[in-house]
Amino acid sequence: MPIIVNHLEYTYNPGTVFEKKAVNDVSFTIEDGEYVGLVGRTGSGKSTLALHLNGLMKPTAGGVYVDGVDIFSEGYDMKKLRSEVGLVFQYPEHQLFEEDVFTDVCFGPKNLGLSAGEVELRAYEALKAVGIPDDRFYVSPFDISGGEKRRAAIAGVLAMKPKVLVLDEPCAGLDPAGREEILSLCDSLHEGMGITVILISHSMDDLAEHAKRLIVMSNGQLVMDGPCHEVFSQREELESIGLAVPQVTAILSDLAAMGLNVNTGLITIEEAKQEILRALSR
Repeated sequence: MPIIVNHLEYTYNPGTVFEKKAVNDVSFTIEDGEYVGLVGRTGSGKSTLALHLNGLMKPTAGGVYVDGVDIFSEGYDMKKLRSEVGLVFQYPEHQLFEEDVFTDVCFGPKNLGLSAGEVELRAYEALKAVGIPDDRFYVSPFDISGGEKRRAAIAGVLAMKPKVLVLDEPCAGLDPAGREEILSLCDSLHEGMGITVILISHSMDDLAEHAKRLIVMSNGQLVMDGPCHEVFSQREELESIGLAVPQVTAILSDLAAMGLNVNTGLITIEEAKQEILRALSR
C-alpha cells in the first residue's frame, strides 16, 4: 500500500499572531516494503508530517493518498487506515493506559470488532514478536522499564496487523543497550514481517545503520530525499541546516585529510572498519 504525500501543507494557529507553517508544500512517495528515515532538527516539521500519514491531523492544503485514495476524502474509513498505518508516539506512556500490559495491547484489535479469542491471540503474538516475556504480561505498563514501555507500545500497534509502522523517536531517553534493542526490533519487523518502516529520528548514526532511504526536513520543507549514502555525501548541505553526517563518515573524512587513502562516502561502522583495515594493509 504505497503512501503518496502530495503538496502537503499544515499551518498552526492560522490567522493569528501565532501562525506558523509547520509543513510547507511537501511531496514524496513511500513504496511497499521500504525502510525510510525521516530526519530533521527539532521544529523541522517531521512529527507534524507523520501525524498526517494516518489521519490524526488534517492538512491545511494538499493531500495524503493510500492505495491511490485521498484519506481526507468524505466517507474515507479512518478506522481501517489506522489499523494499516500504525503510529508509535515518542513517549510511550501516551499510548499505555490499561491496568496491565496484555490488556493494553488488546485495546486496538478489540476496537476492530474481533472476537475475544482473536483479540487475545493477536495480543499474545504481538507481545512475543517484540520480546516481552510472559511474566511481564500482567504487570502494570507503568511499572515496566522504559525499553519495555517502547516494546509494549509497539506491540499495541502490531496487534492491529499494520502494513506500515511509523515510529517517532522510538529511542528517545533510552541507554545504548535499549536503543540497540529497539532498532534491532525495527529491523526484524521490516525484514521478517515485511512491514514498511518509517523511522523518525535526529540520530544520523542510527539512521545510517538501519534505514535505506532518508527524507530530510528543514523549516517545514523537504530538502533532501534519497538513499542514505547519497544524502550523507552532502555534508556541507546537512551542516548548513544544523544536521551532521554519521560519526564514522566524519572520522573517515578526517583520516583522508591526514593523508590516509580512504573512501569518505561510507556511513556504517562495519563499512568504516573494513575500509580502514584495507587502507592500513597497503
